[in-house]
Amino acid sequence: MSRVFGFVFARGGSKGLPRKNLLKIGGKPLLAHSIDTAKRVQRVERIFVSTEDPEIKQIAEEYGAEVIDRPPGLAEDKSAELDAWRHAVSYLTARGENFDVLLSLPATSPLRSPEDVSRCLEKLDGDTDVVITVTPASRSPYFNMVSRGQDGSCQILSPSSGYSRRQDAPEAFDITTVAYAVKTEFLQTRQNLLGGKTKSVVIPKERAVDIDDYWDFKFAELIYKEMNLSLIHI
Repeated sequence: MSRVFGFVFARGGSKGLPRKNLLKIGGKPLLAHSIDTAKRVQRVERIFVSTEDPEIKQIAEEYGAEVIDRPPGLAEDKSAELDAWRHAVSYLTARGENFDVLLSLPATSPLRSPEDVSRCLEKLDGDTDVVITVTPASRSPYFNMVSRGQDGSCQILSPSSGYSRRQDAPEAFDITTVAYAVKTEFLQTRQNLLGGKTKSVVIPKERAVDIDDYWDFKFAELIYKEMNLSLIHI
């Protein structure tokens, strides 16, 4: 059985929603929701938070995660998160902590369930390098998604697709931040996350909200309250 380590990569800065990873839903920081979910996934052996931020470090430890000090150069607005993933793997392997699967649970998806995460790990079989999560897209690039020029001119994103009816076009999916399960060997040898054999797990929209701005946060907050009310009345 492959060894799975869970990770939350949470830097302190965020332009779209300041201090995003520490905002609270249900009285708990977003960061803590990811940590608690990881604890409920049976195959996850250890849980780490990679960050450069002192307050995030403190919260991570309070909720039972181990902290990896992320270099400031990997926590800037333009920093590629894949580089932070590779740093975490290198940091641990240099200390003799060898593992097979990096499971990333971004703090921006607090509505995920442990079952969603477990399904990703189950999908990561011997022939698969990466498992991502997706949700049905609200718009189709074949019909109602366009690019826009500086003069306001528009062009359908798939102008040569040949589809004349929506029913004939392939179903489109949005990539979510619910979970990423990646084999560490693949991560250390490839630059593109989707450059190998990738599979996906479909997540219902109500559990696939990705918090990027204020309105995403308010929407997630509303769904969280509704979910908890539903549990109370069961």
